[in-house]
Amino acid sequence: MMNWTRRSLMGAALATMTALPVIAQETISAVVIDGYPDRSLWIKEFTNFFIPEVDRRLAENGNYVMDWQENYGGSIVKPRGVLEGIQLGLGDIGIVTTIFHSSKLPSQGISAVTPFVSSDARAVAKAVDEIAREFPAMQNEFAAQNQVYLATGVVLDSYQVFSTREVSGIADLVGFKVAGAGLNLRYLEGIQDAAGVRGGLTDFYNMMQTGLVDGAMTWPEAAATFKFAEVAPYMLRVDLGAVNSKTITVNQDYWNGLPDEVKEVLQAVAIDYRDHLAGVAMDIAAESEAAYVAAGGTIVEVSLEDRTAWANAMPNIAQEWATTLNDSGEDGSGMLAAYLAKLEADGFVGVRDWTQP
Repeated sequence: MMNWTRRSLMGAALATMTALPVIAQETISAVVIDGYPDRSLWIKEFTNFFIPEVDRRLAENGNYVMDWQENYGGSIVKPRGVLEGIQLGLGDIGIVTTIFHSSKLPSQGISAVTPFVSSDARAVAKAVDEIAREFPAMQNEFAAQNQVYLATGVVLDSYQVFSTREVSGIADLVGFKVAGAGLNLRYLEGIQDAAGVRGGLTDFYNMMQTGLVDGAMTWPEAAATFKFAEVAPYMLRVDLGAVNSKTITVNQDYWNGLPDEVKEVLQAVAIDYRDHLAGVAMDIAAESEAAYVAAGGTIVEVSLEDRTAWANAMPNIAQEWATTLNDSGEDGSGMLAAYLAKLEADGFVGVRDWTQP
């Protein structure tokens, strides 16, 4: 009788335990937006690296699971509309193309105003992101747009010049109309009678095909992806340098409602994505050049002397940038010096010292 009672009590206890409710796993919706098509490198890596890595880390504790809703290619916003889209809450997480917003995000231009320094996407991404964490300007600018800064992205190893007609050197760019985006249009001020025409990556092919411009400043991976060899069969390897142009941000109101565990995972994975994306950009750079040549393109090498002459002919846009930030109350000069020092520590010294007038 005692054994039966003991077994009965144990069975009852076990039944009670199994009947206890299991702590529910919370599902968190995340609407991701970008106006560029999903074939774009940074979006592919967001889908294939960022999202799975966040999911993997959250699964370690099992408290939260993300319901990702990805919206690209203009389904919610155009390429220039991500900053405003995140600000207004049209998306929760976005990849902002910062070169379109130099007035609202001036400090993000730090690598764009220092051309001819480094063509290593990894070094530039790390240096810019460290500046964002060491100086308040970048995060403050996004905060003013109702957003939380997560990390900087670099998707290009170096801007090059792609031409619709045969060129043999920088001298042949005299009088050219060149498509570009943002601050890189200022580079053309070092070339006689050359003019920059503002556009976006998805516009460049048609701009060159229709004769609106004679060329475009972009990078080999983009040229291969968007089939530039069909309309611009000459690439001048001028190595203008790697430039940060993508930043992952989160709507501030959405962020405020996230559990701390999810915030920490998003912040950590954003840094890993930064390094992963830059690494992929460097890995595929040579392959992209080969693909461009295979599609009918020709690569024209530019000498160090010509690159130096071009850099020295430009106005010192880095000093202009720093002064503008200084005047607004930010430490632009300190940011510029610290950024170039980080690159120099990694072995990259420009053909011109942009800290000097």
